[in-house]
Amino acid sequence: MSWALILAFAWFVTANLGAMVPSKRHHWPFAYVLIAVGIPILGGVVYLHGLWVGALILVAAMSVLRWPVIYLFRWLKRKGKTKDADA
Repeated sequence: MSWALILAFAWFVTANLGAMVPSKRHHWPFAYVLIAVGIPILGGVVYLHGLWVGALILVAAMSVLRWPVIYLFRWLKRKGKTKDADA
């Protein structure tokens, strides 16, 4: 197993352990750190194993960090509506 997949699996274990810890701020600072660390790991997986394995890891990471993804899609949807209204 390559270093990128080992880091990806360690990222998943860390994310799941971090989700078990109670948080007053609803885990947002932890999510920001996971995103910042996960992007280079995902790049390494894509570089070493190809696009399909990278896409699989990306979908799995999006299922772990689903609320940031939901807020991103909501923000993009709002941005799209404001551009249509301006035109």
